[in-house]
Amino acid sequence: MTDLENKKEIASSWFKKLRDMFCETFEKIDGEAKFTRKKWDHKGSGGGEISLLKGKVFEKVGVNISTVSGEFSEDFRNQVKGTEKSSKYWASGISLVAHMRSPKIPAFHFNTRFLSTGENWFGGGTDMTPTITDDDETKYFHSKLKEVCDLTDESYYKDFKKNCDEYFYLQHRQEPRGVGGIFFDHLNTGEWEKDFSFIQDLGKSTLKIIENIISKKKNLDWNDEEKEEQLIKRGRYVEFNLIWDRGTLFGLETGGSTEAILMSMPPSAKWN
Repeated sequence: MTDLENKKEIASSWFKKLRDMFCETFEKIDGEAKFTRKKWDHKGSGGGEISLLKGKVFEKVGVNISTVSGEFSEDFRNQVKGTEKSSKYWASGISLVAHMRSPKIPAFHFNTRFLSTGENWFGGGTDMTPTITDDDETKYFHSKLKEVCDLTDESYYKDFKKNCDEYFYLQHRQEPRGVGGIFFDHLNTGEWEKDFSFIQDLGKSTLKIIENIISKKKNLDWNDEEKEEQLIKRGRYVEFNLIWDRGTLFGLETGGSTEAILMSMPPSAKWN
């Protein structure tokens, strides 16, 4: 096994382990519902597994993993780093989207991935989308992300936060999707173990952050007016994912599972 093949195996194994950690924690938080799982095959090679839960706390949460490979179409390859060296790709990752039943609990998004074309890199991030903004909650979210970034490099948080603010922005409405987070791509410092350690730390930290925020608010009362506001906010979420999200486009262009790709869609949404 080559060094690169060994790294691919280590990364894909971690994403699977992290998936199990998220699912176990979320089942405990919900207290009733269990995740259902469904495997899918990629049109090239490999595939993935969808884990979906709908319960009393989580109106819909999906935790997907995939490991796929193939060759980019001629039209798409110039949009991806490293394809001038090789049009073939390998990609493995985890993707999480949680839509909460209570409008007082934010929606959460998280993903990390390892990609290989003619070059190799990590990408991903996490962000939070509240219906009802809570300044203390937002400060907590960002302070914890800064902590995990600073463990590896004190420049990461500032740079990755800026990336997130610019990326998760609905240009057609001139408004941010939520309260931000961190977002990064093409992370390759030349020290693979250091980069992979950051990916692991971010996954574990994000799980703890989400767990703490949900646990604090899951028993709060809410009313129909707040739920209506949440449904309209979800409409913005749908707009972003279908119009602007590069991950959605990558998945569709490379023959991924449509069901897995659209897992990020909320169970219900409204437009006014």
